[in-house]
Amino acid sequence: MTHFSPAGVRMVDVAEKNETLRSARARAVVRIGSQAREALQGAGGPKGDPFLTAQLAGIAAAKQTATLIPLAHPIPIAAVDVRLEWLDDDAIAIETFVRTVARTGVEMEAMVAATVAALTIYDMCKAFDKSITIESAYLLEKSGGKSGSWKRNDGGADV
Repeated sequence: MTHFSPAGVRMVDVAEKNETLRSARARAVVRIGSQAREALQGAGGPKGDPFLTAQLAGIAAAKQTATLIPLAHPIPIAAVDVRLEWLDDDAIAIETFVRTVARTGVEMEAMVAATVAALTIYDMCKAFDKSITIESAYLLEKSGGKSGSWKRNDGGADV
């Protein structure tokens, strides 16, 4: 538990770590009702295009991770990609990819991007459906750094 010390919590010292190319992919799944689905598929609604807005929100959120997560390091983000796709008639998968050259990884940035994009879908569609659920959010894979690469064993099967 690197964030804990006898005095309480602390930000991990990464000054001695090497800067390496690091990346992470994360996923969130949002389940919606038929009215919200129709609005989404028509790229409409009173607030505009929900998919485009969710992409922008995810990108912006990744860049704000250190502000949102108290012990996350502010790191230079080299790339962020947020993609949304229909899994079936009532579920949307949001996949994010973040890359940097830094002393610490971008797993949190990828997770923040995915969850904020999911929350944005909720915000954009809540006028049509208040029962929208964010069913899952998880890391798919990460690469770089001292611990190397990691990939989810179950392939990220959705609930």
